[in-house]
Amino acid sequence: MMDLWNSLLGAIFNNKQDNSLLVAFVTIGLVVTFSLIYYFKGRFWAFLYFLTIPFLNWSFGVVSSIRLVEPGGFFAQGVELHPLTIVTGLVFVFRDFVQRRMGHRVLIVMALAIAWSFFYAWPVIALASGIAFAISEIIDWLIFTFTKYRLSTRIILSSAVAAPVDTTIFLYGADLARQIKLGDEPGNMLHFANWIVFIIGKMVGAVIISYMIRQREKAGEIDPYDDDGFTPATVKS
Repeated sequence: MMDLWNSLLGAIFNNKQDNSLLVAFVTIGLVVTFSLIYYFKGRFWAFLYFLTIPFLNWSFGVVSSIRLVEPGGFFAQGVELHPLTIVTGLVFVFRDFVQRRMGHRVLIVMALAIAWSFFYAWPVIALASGIAFAISEIIDWLIFTFTKYRLSTRIILSSAVAAPVDTTIFLYGADLARQIKLGDEPGNMLHFANWIVFIIGKMVGAVIISYMIRQREKAGEIDPYDDDGFTPATVKS
């Protein structure tokens, strides 16, 4: 039990819980952040969306990618896939759910999540991920806001446009980070095979969620065009 508690503290304070000043700063910062999200009508999806972005940025610095194809032949640089790539794709879906609840104030949650990423992730990774999330999420927000398609369609459309942008920017940053930290050659992460695999991984989650939402739309459980609020467990007449 004590090990679990220490692991939790390590996660919250980025393994710097021995620094009392930093612990106080992070504690106050998180309380203020959560209070702001709640004040702006953020509930379950908003908090999940907020927590997922710093977590993913942190994970790309500490969790190793899986080598799918060894370098050689057609795949000169090999092909790698990060275990949490599918979760990254779900961020776009979470954002769509948050916007159904909070409207344009979802951008506040996005900004807070990106800001906290710089505390939890290695600076180069955080910068690359922050820029990637900011640009791709704004694209996702624009498509979700200004298209008039049903929710299930907007989830697929916004993810399909945002995922390639996010992947390109992030892989460039990851490529640069490995050059700086590990001395790898340019093109170690940003190459066509990796790019395709990352996009496919990100789209898997969006396709699954979109299908589930479409079934509920067909069953009349949710209004696909209602942007005033969305709670998955609520059945609408």
